Amino acid sequence: MTTAIRSEFDQGIALTRHPDEPGRYDGELGAGWQIGGGVNGGLLLAMAGHALSLEHGLSGGGHADPVSISGYYLSASTPGPATVRTEVLRAGRSLSSGTASLSQDGVERLRVVASHGDLAVADGEVRTTAQPPQLPPPDQCIGVEHAPKELIAQAALLERFDLRLDPATIGWALGQPSGNGRIQGWFRLADGREPDPLLLLLVADALPPVTFDLGMPGWAPTIELTVHLRARPVPGWLRVTHATRNVAGGYFEEDAEVWDEAGRLVAQSRQLARVPRQA
Repeated sequence: MTTAIRSEFDQGIALTRHPDEPGRYDGELGAGWQIGGGVNGGLLLAMAGHALSLEHGLSGGGHADPVSISGYYLSASTPGPATVRTEVLRAGRSLSSGTASLSQDGVERLRVVASHGDLAVADGEVRTTAQPPQLPPPDQCIGVEHAPKELIAQAALLERFDLRLDPATIGWALGQPSGNGRIQGWFRLADGREPDPLLLLLVADALPPVTFDLGMPGWAPTIELTVHLRARPVPGWLRVTHATRNVAGGYFEEDAEVWDEAGRLVAQSRQLARVPRQA
């Protein structure tokens, strides 16, 4: 079983089922998804989530969409072959749960626990006080082409994105961080691929670390990332906002929300990351 290749993202998470080892899938981590010292954590989470989607699909339960997924990052990944081994823990009527381990050359990079379901049947009454971030139109926001050269140099994955950041949250790029610990903007893939649940796992970790807005530039390695998916996004731009309220002991949390063109909150996430090392 091989996934169809539709875009750079689909190629980035493409997997082939191993013919002789149940639950095993093989893929390739591309250099174009690097940031700082390794491959982007959201891309890794999407690959592991994809493997579980394929494995749950074999059971015929129709549980292709991640609903809640948590990943623990054990070591930095590098471009090259990767193996994902999955285990289905429970196949239920509305949710199926499983684990996945992504490794390279026998070294485990990521351990995941997740529940999958069908987000298409989850749509219904919504009661919420959440409001989407108020952003200028995409053409009035700041594109990646204006990012500092040092940021582009350590984040090859930005070339895969059409990312437009809110001018009110990019003072850090001018040497004037606000200190509020918030970055937000518009997101879509540069090749035009429309969003789906697996892409939301990448989007939750796609913006520059919020520590940039605290005057702390540099790579911020993720320790743990949890994403809750609330609905399948409609085609078009995604509005993404993330922020931190507490930096302590060399770590910080980063809370993100992802909104689709229909004004729905389609994903929420929290990650724990290390504070960037200061020169």
